[in-house]
Amino acid sequence: MKIKRRHPAWVIVLSIITCGIYLIYWFVKTKNEMNLLGANIPSAWLIIVPIGNIYWLYRYCEGFSDYVKKDRMGVVWFLVAVTVFPLLPIVLQVELNKFAKKL
Repeated sequence: MKIKRRHPAWVIVLSIITCGIYLIYWFVKTKNEMNLLGANIPSAWLIIVPIGNIYWLYRYCEGFSDYVKKDRMGVVWFLVAVTVFPLLPIVLQVELNKFAKKL
């Protein structure tokens, strides 16, 4: 399985249309892609656990930072996710698309 190229705007548009269901699907798919690159992001079932979702999002941002962006700034990406959340999926998908182009 390789990293799939997706249009960043569609992530937001489809999330709005489906009331957030597509966003959960997108998180699961991108988590699996990053885990194939070597990240250690836990099971996406933690998304529905009240405190577990914060831990999961932190690990997700950490995996993105270490294995896709390669900037080792997982805490900063987590803070971006918590404060300006709609920006995170767009930036993440742009970076994943760049990474997919390299492969």
